Amino acid sequence: MAAKRKVSLRLAFSYVLDWLVIVVIAAIGGGLNFVTPYHRPFSLVNLDISYPYIPELISTTTLALVSLIAPAIIIALVVALLVPGPAFIRRSTRAQIIKLKLWEFEKGWAGLALSVATAFCITQGMKNLFGKPRPDFLARCQPDLANVAAHVIGGYGQDISARWTLVDSSICTQTDLSLLNDGFRSFPSGHSSFSWSGLLYLTLFLCSKFSIAIPYLPMQPSGPRAVSPQTQGHGALLPLHEQRGGSEDEHKTDDTSAAERDNMRPVDIRGLAATPPNHLVVLAFVPIGVAIYICSTRYAQFYHHGFDVISGALIGILTASFSFRWYHLPLSRGQGWAYGPRSADRAFGVGVGTRGFVSEGIANSPRAQPGSTV
Repeated sequence: MAAKRKVSLRLAFSYVLDWLVIVVIAAIGGGLNFVTPYHRPFSLVNLDISYPYIPELISTTTLALVSLIAPAIIIALVVALLVPGPAFIRRSTRAQIIKLKLWEFEKGWAGLALSVATAFCITQGMKNLFGKPRPDFLARCQPDLANVAAHVIGGYGQDISARWTLVDSSICTQTDLSLLNDGFRSFPSGHSSFSWSGLLYLTLFLCSKFSIAIPYLPMQPSGPRAVSPQTQGHGALLPLHEQRGGSEDEHKTDDTSAAERDNMRPVDIRGLAATPPNHLVVLAFVPIGVAIYICSTRYAQFYHHGFDVISGALIGILTASFSFRWYHLPLSRGQGWAYGPRSADRAFGVGVGTRGFVSEGIANSPRAQPGSTV
């Protein structure tokens, strides 16, 4: 009993470590917000950075509530009320159901946290590295137009206009350094990456739990009319050289059976899968609509250029897709489950030549099935 308890604590600590890694990623992203970004030189006659500065419609607090807190609450509600399904509940004990709910809840939240934290960290780092001026940068900068020549660092347009040159940020008279530095964080859009990382993950989670996916067909159909191993004869069990043999009658019989199966297959296959109800599809894709709206406000209110918004959205899409697949089985074949636990002896890593993080003896045992005792 003591040994079993020790193994359980080892495995539990490995998952605590997983969460600590996610927290560290998020903390690094938050720390990068206090790093002064690169100040890219700019032109005072660049109309792309001459838009007015207006208060943002969706603040950072609102963004966090919509893209992180709301998905976390929805995930918790779905798991609490709808996981597992009625068919599974009928053949499971109360203890198995509780353990399964807790596992699905933890994996749902872990995926969401990993997606948002990774997108946040990547975006903040890129903002500081590139230092691209926002569309409303000149309104933030408030340049000293009476002393342009003292801040010129390059450009060959002086013959056309004294202001047709590149200047650095020293020309800005803005006293609010936070506002000025934020003006150099246009690329990529943080609102776009954060919203897509959280809301697309929520969409994928809902699609998983409600079986919303393009119907999947197995390579070989199964059903009452499909050919079972028993009806195929014993040829498959014979050595390879004997399988190539056989009488002409056997070959004719096999050819006839194959032709019959081919003729039946279009009818049999159509009963193996079906499209989900459209109202579920609409429900699952509402979060994506919200993410698109958030992105639109960043462009319409002159906080980001179009390329910045698209780039931020791509970052969020990638982190959401990766994080979902990191913890959850494929949509078409996973039946809505998250991956099971690691083996205790492989909780922190495996050596070269070891197949995965589940012991071979455990992978096919009842313990590896949903609802089993872990």
